[in-house]
Amino acid sequence: MSNIPADLRYAKSHEWVKIEGGTATVGITDYAQASLGDITFVQLPKVGAVLKAGDTFGVVESVKAASDLYAPVSGTVTAINGALEGKPEILNQDSYTAGWMLKLNLSQPAEAGALLDAAAYEKTAI
Repeated sequence: MSNIPADLRYAKSHEWVKIEGGTATVGITDYAQASLGDITFVQLPKVGAVLKAGDTFGVVESVKAASDLYAPVSGTVTAINGALEGKPEILNQDSYTAGWMLKLNLSQPAEAGALLDAAAYEKTAI
């Protein structure tokens, strides 16, 4: 089974979110990166982009497929992980820490409550 940290919340579309105060850090799950295979390209939004939960915020491409990325919560992009542009394979090596994708200033903090906890996500990611 994939690595599923208990301190994160998860979207059914395989993005994770870590809430710290009014900031959400977003990335893709270990299950998602393993399903994609060797990741070759990552497209992320620009800082300042305003996202609503469910909006497409980027694309991940691998040797197998391309997959859209969806915002698990609403907010304004305050930072992106620029390291992924030159080294997208970071996602395959460490999707939860070094492979974070973006940080959002939350506009609807309560939305995080609708996301899956680790146990519920594990049931969907089989």
